Amino acid sequence: MTVEAKKETLGFQTEVKQLLHLMIHSLYSNREIFLRELISNASDAADKLRFEALHNDGLLESDPNLDIRVDFDKGAKTVTVADNGIGMNREDVIAHLGTIAKSGTADFLQQLTGDQKKDSQLIGQFGVGFYSAFIVADKVTVETRKADAPAEQAVRWVSDGSGEFTVEGISKEKRGTSIILHLKDDAEEFADGWRLRNIVRKYSDHISMPILMVKQEMPSEEEEKHEDKAPEWETVNTAKALWTRSRSDITDEEYKEFYKHISHDFADPIKWSHNRVEGKLEYNSLLFIPAKAPFDLYNRDMQKGLKLYVQRVFIMDQADEFLPMYLRFIKGVVDSNDLSLNVSREILQKDPAVDGMKAALTKRVLDMLEKMAKKEEKQYAEFWKEFGQVLKEGPAEDFANREKVAKLLRFASTESKGTDQDQSLEGYVSRMKEGQDKIYYITAETHNAAANSPHLEVFRKKGIEVLLLSDRVDEWLMSHLNEFDGKQFADIARGDLDLGQLDDEGDKKALEESAKEKEDLLKRIKDALADQVEEVRVTHRLTDSPACLVVGDHDMGAQMRKIMEAAGQAMPESKPIFEINPEHPLITRLDQEADEDRFADLCRVVFDQANLAAGGQLDDPASYVQRLNKLLLEMAG
Repeated sequence: MTVEAKKETLGFQTEVKQLLHLMIHSLYSNREIFLRELISNASDAADKLRFEALHNDGLLESDPNLDIRVDFDKGAKTVTVADNGIGMNREDVIAHLGTIAKSGTADFLQQLTGDQKKDSQLIGQFGVGFYSAFIVADKVTVETRKADAPAEQAVRWVSDGSGEFTVEGISKEKRGTSIILHLKDDAEEFADGWRLRNIVRKYSDHISMPILMVKQEMPSEEEEKHEDKAPEWETVNTAKALWTRSRSDITDEEYKEFYKHISHDFADPIKWSHNRVEGKLEYNSLLFIPAKAPFDLYNRDMQKGLKLYVQRVFIMDQADEFLPMYLRFIKGVVDSNDLSLNVSREILQKDPAVDGMKAALTKRVLDMLEKMAKKEEKQYAEFWKEFGQVLKEGPAEDFANREKVAKLLRFASTESKGTDQDQSLEGYVSRMKEGQDKIYYITAETHNAAANSPHLEVFRKKGIEVLLLSDRVDEWLMSHLNEFDGKQFADIARGDLDLGQLDDEGDKKALEESAKEKEDLLKRIKDALADQVEEVRVTHRLTDSPACLVVGDHDMGAQMRKIMEAAGQAMPESKPIFEINPEHPLITRLDQEADEDRFADLCRVVFDQANLAAGGQLDDPASYVQRLNKLLLEMAG
């Protein structure tokens, strides 16, 4: 026996076992999708061979016509899906059919609830592909030969989906992959030509490669005498690339099924845009906005980009040069007449035609989102919950479209009813007070920390709206979004607070007098907190709190600092500015304290409280508790 022919029994990756179990039970009500998934994989395998054959036509052997064949055997209770595509060798089979090489698998499994309806949606988002075969089969046999391998180096993979699979070498005359499903007793309905035809037309009609089935006709008496007549195969799908057809000829259902084919998503997309461009550049594009975010959306290695075709020949699966990173959730196809069939990733990065297409496709997506935001607010709110944080990367990444992206952003604000990010910048500007020339915002670790920050006190008193930012990306976003509609952004917890014309002259004068009056107190506090603060000053930000911490104009905010430190970046030390409210009884009491030790303790308690109110963490929580207890005991005494 050759090394290739030896039979091995191997175990599935743990995640595969869990996924198989959940999928078989959760997707039971929509079992027919197994055929869509297997045909979709077969189509990908044929596309890959067609691309490889551009450089090596020997791979096509004597079989240049690529197709997918669906067959069944009622007596044996089997359904077979076969392709003459790229095929797999032994390593490929073990890697692709025994593991899920998908980032986010662990997170995905943690989110499963045990509620079959909810879990089926999650599994759909994850995309199950080949493993959907086990929804209808109690045993699956895969026979495959890679396009460049000799016949005797083919491989057979067999599993009942319970936890193990066997792999052995076999001989296979033709390249490609055959998947034989041994149907469960309650899935025998699928061993039927009309049933299979209907499923193909329902889900896979748009596939650009012929899907063949044996012609089914009532035999005549003549034919019955010659039962050994060779089967006649016929194409059962339209077999024309969907994106090349006229929009008016395509139904919404066909668009939805095509989206599921290219994305392996089970949910319908929420929007799509289908366009043919002629002129200086010639290309077709079909772009989809998914309803749900994939689990690996924040993983830099996630699969992203559009399927690239050149003159209807498949070139690559994830061509990420056609859309910026912040639109990585968009799925779709771009088919160019201007690029070379020998195009590579390196060429794509340098080709000016690609830059032109990227600019146009980006504009197309942003226009689609803008239309949704204006005309379908509820739908846009759902989209924002899924993809809002990614869109917030836009202003930093795409200078040319900064204003366009800014109009699409949504934030929580002091005008919001709950914690939802439901306020646009245009809405904020329309509500600005007379004389207000800035858009005010505050960043914090959580929404509650932002909504209850002492910094908001003067804004509440004057009825000025403030944006409440608590996403991890927000501080970075604001460092690149300097203005909107001619109005500067102002962080209310940074530098000197300047309310411009909204400041009352009387308040300004009172503050100046108070600062002079409290000069000695400010110096005492600065001495007591020498190593912790940059400066101590009187504030007009506060109405109810005794003190607050302010970030220097050129210092990095706490949120950004944490992100950089978590990424292993060494950050320079920076101290906050400590602002006190001279009208507050606690500050008045502090001013009257003669005992310097007690004064220092009280200063530190007020400072630590201001730090906590800003959502910060104490360096030494135990000392804070000790000081507080000591002061409480003295008061009780």
